Amino acid sequence: MGCTSVTEIRPIAVVGPTATGKSDLGLDLAERLDGEIVNIDAMQQYRGMDIGTAKLTPAERRGIPHHRLDVLDVTETATVARYQHAAVADVEDIQARGKVPIIVGGSMMYVQSLLDEWAFPATDPVVRARWEAVLAEGGTDAVHRALQQRDPDAAASILPTDGRRMVRALEVVELTGAPFAASAPTIGEPRWATRMLGVDRDTVALDERIARRTESMFTGGLVDEVRTLVDLGLREGVTASRAIGYAQVLDVLDGTCDLDYAQERTFIGTRRYVRRQRSWFRRDPRVHWLDGADPALLNSALSTLHD
Repeated sequence: MGCTSVTEIRPIAVVGPTATGKSDLGLDLAERLDGEIVNIDAMQQYRGMDIGTAKLTPAERRGIPHHRLDVLDVTETATVARYQHAAVADVEDIQARGKVPIIVGGSMMYVQSLLDEWAFPATDPVVRARWEAVLAEGGTDAVHRALQQRDPDAAASILPTDGRRMVRALEVVELTGAPFAASAPTIGEPRWATRMLGVDRDTVALDERIARRTESMFTGGLVDEVRTLVDLGLREGVTASRAIGYAQVLDVLDGTCDLDYAQERTFIGTRRYVRRQRSWFRRDPRVHWLDGADPALLNSALSTLHD
């Protein structure tokens, strides 16, 4: 009997907003299809950032191998390009072993980088340093104003608190002379002919799930987790320290707000992020949408994959 060709094994991507049930569906698909999970949540790459990212515990992973989890220290900067390079290798290794890669998560640019073979614009340390200095001296408001002047569309699409991404957009605009969006890939046939499933829920019900998840994080040890990570250099981390939930708890530890306010801001920040995720993924015509509240979610997913 011949070996299965890598090209015959099509990965499955399970994407969509936070808290919709992607992880459980990914596990169910992996069990049914003899698959392995490839994480595509940027913050779950960080070791020790477990509670605030809703990372599955080893016991919850059902013995299924997971890739791209716990691969960065909190002092390291998570980049889309770095993820892309490593995740491509993971997916193709899983295929080569005759398993099905199940790509699970909701980090929007990471999904696009992996499935659309995004070729990233060059970087220039001098230009980057100049805009980073603007961010350091004037805060996110300063770089947001600069981006509004140079690329209004980019300023409208990037969260105004995401200073690092605004700096990158300003760098790309300056180096290429073109809008930041021009560097994005064109949506076409996904890499490896990946089949894309989207999981979503009714907005009111999803907001309730986010509220319960946020409360569970704060009552379940998030503050202690952040204290531990501070000792490991969390404050020096460019991306890790700005993660939703972690940034708010750092404010509590700094005495600039109380715990109730931090929990409220975490809920609001997560809800806002969910709206951005939904808008982003809903624009992709390749995604087949499923209701995360469907009791027969796995069967619905399998039926969609077999169509």
